[in-house]
Amino acid sequence: MPKSLKKTSTRTQQLTLVLAPLISILIILFADLDPENKKVTYTFAIAVLMAVWWITEAVPLAVTALLPVALFPLFGVVDGKTISAMYFNHLIFLFIGGFLMAFAMERWNLHRRIALRILILFGVSPGRILFGFMLATSFLSMWMSNTATAMMMVPIALSIILKLEENLGRKKMRRYSIGLLLGIAYSASIGGIATLVGTPPNLSFARIVSIIFPEMTEISFADWFIFAIPVTLVLFMAAWLLLFLMYKPKKSWKKIHLNEFREEYSSLGKAKPEEKIVLTLFIILAFLWIFRSGFTIQNFVVPGWSKLFKNPSYINDGTVAIFIAILLFAIPSKTERGERIMNWETARKVPWNIVLLFGGGFALAQGFVESGLSVWFGEQLAGLANVEPIVLTFANVTMMSFLTELTSNTATTEMILPILAGLSSTIEINPLLLMIPATLAASLAFMLPVATPPNAIIFGTNRIKVKDMVKTGIILNIAGIIVATLMMYFWGTLVFDIDVSVFPDWAVAVTS
Repeated sequence: MPKSLKKTSTRTQQLTLVLAPLISILIILFADLDPENKKVTYTFAIAVLMAVWWITEAVPLAVTALLPVALFPLFGVVDGKTISAMYFNHLIFLFIGGFLMAFAMERWNLHRRIALRILILFGVSPGRILFGFMLATSFLSMWMSNTATAMMMVPIALSIILKLEENLGRKKMRRYSIGLLLGIAYSASIGGIATLVGTPPNLSFARIVSIIFPEMTEISFADWFIFAIPVTLVLFMAAWLLLFLMYKPKKSWKKIHLNEFREEYSSLGKAKPEEKIVLTLFIILAFLWIFRSGFTIQNFVVPGWSKLFKNPSYINDGTVAIFIAILLFAIPSKTERGERIMNWETARKVPWNIVLLFGGGFALAQGFVESGLSVWFGEQLAGLANVEPIVLTFANVTMMSFLTELTSNTATTEMILPILAGLSSTIEINPLLLMIPATLAASLAFMLPVATPPNAIIFGTNRIKVKDMVKTGIILNIAGIIVATLMMYFWGTLVFDIDVSVFPDWAVAVTS
């Protein structure tokens, strides 16, 4: 970040550190949102404080996420025991288990081997090299953090770019190198959409919707995967086509040999036994996640393996993730004596700040429900009842997509979803029609370096200017908004068995 921006950011943080609490105090003293229920005003004031601090990062995001633990009990919104329980649940274990698997892949270099194999399979021409890099990044980002994926792929891309520049000249390669690096950043975000563990907003949605609508059938790993994979594929192809058309070399070059990729791959040596073990456990984990509860699309039914047990509802995706994670710690290494596939030193890298951020969002959602603030928001927006649901969804996705260009996508998701839940209950449309597209939109931030860590990483190579990112990203943002809206209505309604004209019973129960 340029020094001038850093100074401005620091000043803003210092200002909001003091102003946000003052605004919240003024709300409590002078705004009586619901005369019959003081909790609504108290929760709103706390939510405003969290929103401002989350947006400006006046204090670390994880610290802001802890505010409900201190403030909800003090103001009588939710008791301390209940609100503390929001910070650790089965979806947190799903997140931790997924990260431990990703760390095991990193520890034994399996992720690099997978990426290079994909590149060897696809890379011989400008379009295919771009496709290979984006495919490898997207696939890894489905299971690993998009930050870690981008950090791994960028050095590989730079080494290939340097080789091409040696052969073809830097000037000739400049356009293409921009497209290649943007492809890594964009596909890291797009790939994360496909699975519940791919990006934090997906897990935030799954937990928040279960808190606000406890009667709703659980959205499992398989449910989300079946819905999101086609969305991911459409966005992936749109991004690849856009980048290739915008950044293909002006003069074609001959197909390059695959030696560059093969040399990188050869440097990894023969696959170690540990890599094979991790790959096997990874495949088992993906299978168990996808087929745990089974799924139904129209008349097509796939039964879940959890039904083999006496109490299938006791088993969730977090159970599976931790079971496989324990195996990683239990299975001994064959090449390093006394070591296991996973060790605690590596496991300590779990991003606990994100875990707390999750918890803060879940706690905020609980406060919205128990105080009645979610319903209050819905009542204030009741005038939107006459707007067509698809128009409402489009506006909602547009707002989220551009808002997350400037704010944390996880924090924004956790602020917006409870409001959308209240709105959908008031105007009586299926909450999923608003909440799922908003969750997708949280990953559609392609315009600015500050929007996502992958964007910042490729900007840090000093090969891309902000204007390059903006002119490409705004087109992809708009494409993503259209895709998220249409896919929800023409595919999501089938996967989640949604009748657009019917307000579901599980949402009626909450409203009443």
